[in-house]
Amino acid sequence: MGAGTDDAGIERRTSERASEIGFCIPNQSWFKLQSWDTRECSRTMAMIAGKIILFEQGWEYMQTGITKLRNILEGLPEPRFNAEDYMMLYTTIYNMCTQKPPHDYSQQLFDKYRESFEEYITSLVLPSLKEKHDECMLRELVKRWQNHKVMVRWLSRFFHYLNRYFIARRSLPALNEVGLTCFHNLVYTELNVKVRDAVISLIDQEREGEQIDGALLKNVLDIFVEIGMGRMKYYENDFEADMLKDTAAYYSRKVSNWILEDSCPDYMLRAEECLRREKERVSRYLHSSSKPKLLEKVQHELWSVYATQLLEKEHSGWHAVLRDGKVDDLSRMHRLFSKVPKYRYRVSSIFKQHVTAEVTALVKQAEDAARNKAEKKDVVGLQEQVFVRRVIELHDKYMGYVSDCFVNHTLFHKALKEAFEIFCNKGVAGSSSAELLATFCDNILKKGGSEKLSDEAIEETLEKAVKLLAYISDKDLFAEFYRKKLACRLLFEQGVNDDDDHERSILTKLKQQCGGQFTSKMVGMVRDMKSSRENQTHFEDYLSSHPHTNPGIDLTVAVLTTGSWPSYKSFDLNLPAEMAALLLLFNSSDRWSYYDIVKELKLNDDDYVFRLLHSLSCAKYKILNKEPATKTLSPTDHFEFNSKFTDKMSRIKVPLPRVDEKKKKKKKVIEDVDMDRRYAIDASIVRIMKSHKVLDYEQLVSECVEQLSSMFKPDLEAIKRRIEDLMARDYLERDKDNPDLFKYLA
Repeated sequence: MGAGTDDAGIERRTSERASEIGFCIPNQSWFKLQSWDTRECSRTMAMIAGKIILFEQGWEYMQTGITKLRNILEGLPEPRFNAEDYMMLYTTIYNMCTQKPPHDYSQQLFDKYRESFEEYITSLVLPSLKEKHDECMLRELVKRWQNHKVMVRWLSRFFHYLNRYFIARRSLPALNEVGLTCFHNLVYTELNVKVRDAVISLIDQEREGEQIDGALLKNVLDIFVEIGMGRMKYYENDFEADMLKDTAAYYSRKVSNWILEDSCPDYMLRAEECLRREKERVSRYLHSSSKPKLLEKVQHELWSVYATQLLEKEHSGWHAVLRDGKVDDLSRMHRLFSKVPKYRYRVSSIFKQHVTAEVTALVKQAEDAARNKAEKKDVVGLQEQVFVRRVIELHDKYMGYVSDCFVNHTLFHKALKEAFEIFCNKGVAGSSSAELLATFCDNILKKGGSEKLSDEAIEETLEKAVKLLAYISDKDLFAEFYRKKLACRLLFEQGVNDDDDHERSILTKLKQQCGGQFTSKMVGMVRDMKSSRENQTHFEDYLSSHPHTNPGIDLTVAVLTTGSWPSYKSFDLNLPAEMAALLLLFNSSDRWSYYDIVKELKLNDDDYVFRLLHSLSCAKYKILNKEPATKTLSPTDHFEFNSKFTDKMSRIKVPLPRVDEKKKKKKKVIEDVDMDRRYAIDASIVRIMKSHKVLDYEQLVSECVEQLSSMFKPDLEAIKRRIEDLMARDYLERDKDNPDLFKYLA
């Protein structure tokens, strides 16, 4: 608690000092007399009341009591006050104030009350203070202030009758106020500058590491507060303002050296320690109201002045601390810079730049690796898997910084989001981030994937991967890639476990991230496979109990819901057109030469014909017989249809000339997504127009983008084309007078 707030302590110290003078005076305006014969008191008052007390006579008696009080305060040998002494002094004042005019001396007594303080201060207090300096002066001042408060308390009791009637009727200052005002006018006004300078000097000594008497400073600063009698103007104007200026000057001198000597983390340690000591200083002897002002001054000098220089220190600034991952230093720098709003934005901006640079470096590594011929065999192969893993680890690292070091401040969440959005919406090594993330999840969930993880590690990795999806704008593209890979895992039983626990778990995470509509088809796929497995189990149990109905072949059936699963074309014979044309030649003739086949097919690429013939005659399945029967192909070779060819498998796969199947699949996925997007844009436009009936072009486009942005960012040209298509199909029409205005046709 700051100085000036411990009123109970002040009252206690004053009471203790008063008890040294005589019996303890209670707070009430009257008190119970102890160890005194009340009958004697009554006789004394009656004796005094029977006579007129002249002013000189009465004041001489009062002066005797006041002199005794002064002697006791000065430490001179005097007997203590007893109840009879007090009663006689009080009664004297009472009688002098209640006598009929012209013997009512209330005004004269009020003036004498003030003069008693003025004379005491002028003759004894001021000389004792002026002969001392610095800390000795402060100790004498505290002593004199405590004595003065005791004197005010006793005299205000002696003259209490003035307070009750005369002062109240005349609207004069209360006796207590008069006593304190005398000290202010004669002592405080004379010495407050010297006292202030002495206190500030001691504070600076303490800042330099010297030991000082904190209790003494607290008592001195209490005087600045108490002298204001409930107002803080003397403390604030006569002490605090200069103390704050000295504080700013002190730290300005110190910081100019520290900034050159210390690294950024070392400087922050020193600054935080200074701040801690200033807070402690307030709690020990400064008034609590000084705390925000003092800390603001210290903070300004410690880092506002040199903030830019600190942040940009070459080997120890914000960039270096982020690079080295010094968690304690990051936390400390955030705590300190967060107190200065403009630098909080600067720090978060540097954080965003750093994260962006880290992610960009990972992207460059992945693209360089993709250019390597050995890795080009699988564009989304092991290297891309490692890349996504590193991105997840990077995101996990910096999310930890945001939550632990930056206490989840919104500015740093925003900076991290913007940095990862830059990467997550760019292609990497020919693949979109949506495809890379879907493939990564597929590899984690697939039995026999490149990463062998425990169940707990799988769950943790999937949760982190789903967090990355929040930064991808083309979430519908991810959904389509993921759905096709999910179909393969379910149909070919490639999942890590048989009961699809991990599949359901990631779908729950995706639902929480993107909503129920996003996962509805995938949830239906998992439900279909569960139902199909139950049906298969019942079917096998039935066959076991009815052997005569056994069909003699292994039969496995999966019942799939139309609309939930990706669509696949069904062919009895699935051959490339070129291979089919080649085989059809043998319907017209049993034997063909290489040159005749090339001539008949009329393909521009002779090398492709060469590879087709090699697949049909020299590979595992010899559908054509070649003459001569060698494993190499020559332009002079002849070919015949192998009518004796058979195989025990009901379906065979003839090795085809090498083509990039992944590109074809990727193209198919993208085409499917484009088609779904056209439907989504159509539905959005119709909903909007049905609601508004009439709408201008810009507002229609704006609302359409807003509706669809949660799934993907629609292209403005695409929206324009869909509007034109809907007009062609009589869903919309242009206004005849305003071509930018559209009307909905019911």
